[in-house]
Amino acid sequence: MLNGKEVEKVRTIIAYRHYFEDFFTKLPIDARRKVYKVFEVIESQKVISKQYFEHIRDTDGLYEIKISMGSNTWRVFCFFDMGKLVVLLNGFQKKTQKTPPSEIAHAIRIKMKYFEEKTIGLI
Repeated sequence: MLNGKEVEKVRTIIAYRHYFEDFFTKLPIDARRKVYKVFEVIESQKVISKQYFEHIRDTDGLYEIKISMGSNTWRVFCFFDMGKLVVLLNGFQKKTQKTPPSEIAHAIRIKMKYFEEKTIGLI
């Protein structure tokens, strides 16, 4: 529901394993609400503003969902599977301008695990 109206989904968001949930449960309640609002935008808008969603790696199809509240900024890595499915990976609180390479590497490892499991039929 966006602005009190039921909205047709353009894409679907799912979380892979526990990675996103581990991040999400540590957020303050107001930040969790903001995450849900950003997810509604991602699921319902054909074109998503870079304010909320941005492609960060050309080589591996990695995106980041951006959540900002006051002076706090969080990022959730994700990727597309089958075109309209957004798969959530790990999240972190961003404390510098540049996204830490270790967080990107962690997201890539999780993404690889997802596709390995999908290939052998575990997903």
